[in-house]
Amino acid sequence: MTLHPETIATIRDSWASILGISAEALERGENRVYREKNDSAVLMFVSLFGTGILVGPSWAIEAGRNLPDSDLVNHAKLLELSAPYGGKPLGEAKLYYSDTAPILPTPNAKVSRLREHAIDLEKACPSKDIAEVGLSEMENTFIMISESENESAPMAGAGYDVWEEKLAHLGALVAPANRQSGLGSQTVAIAQQHALDVGLIPQWRVHVDNAASIRTAMRAGFEYAGTQTTVILKS
Repeated sequence: MTLHPETIATIRDSWASILGISAEALERGENRVYREKNDSAVLMFVSLFGTGILVGPSWAIEAGRNLPDSDLVNHAKLLELSAPYGGKPLGEAKLYYSDTAPILPTPNAKVSRLREHAIDLEKACPSKDIAEVGLSEMENTFIMISESENESAPMAGAGYDVWEEKLAHLGALVAPANRQSGLGSQTVAIAQQHALDVGLIPQWRVHVDNAASIRTAMRAGFEYAGTQTTVILKS
């Protein structure tokens, strides 16, 4: 599967708006784009469809001009550059997108849009996963509820926030007892389809070390498009 040209153009436009850079620079496919912002609260490097974008204070831009993308995508390298300026770790992530939703078996469960069910699902999950996904705080949530006669409990959920009125930034959470069951992929597909139906492009951002989440993205038909590496700067 390959992303449609219109999808790629929309993703580029959205990130140009997020980063405060010229959309034309991304459309031209330049190797590197810089945005100097001396009051920036972060030092960020985004690679998107082969173009690297560095956003940060003048000292970071100056240093970055002498470094290849392979260095700037590395979280440790950004921490090293920002150490004299109070840089603190945030993370290194991969970016995936889709413009179709996979056809998966219909789950033997009901789907709830209620925030309280997202909160109940979070109660069953490790705190690290809860913090990374932030499911209950998302604008749109889809929680798969067990229809067992013995209990009615949330098993898995997915949701999304709208970015720049064009991207659906997705996340998913699966209760530990239901992992590796396919429920995560099913709930992601539900959220994907909902986003596509309202004219949004699903986006999946995952920490580089989260192999399970990357597998979920692959099963859901997402395509790799780039990276986002961020360091927090001292205010």
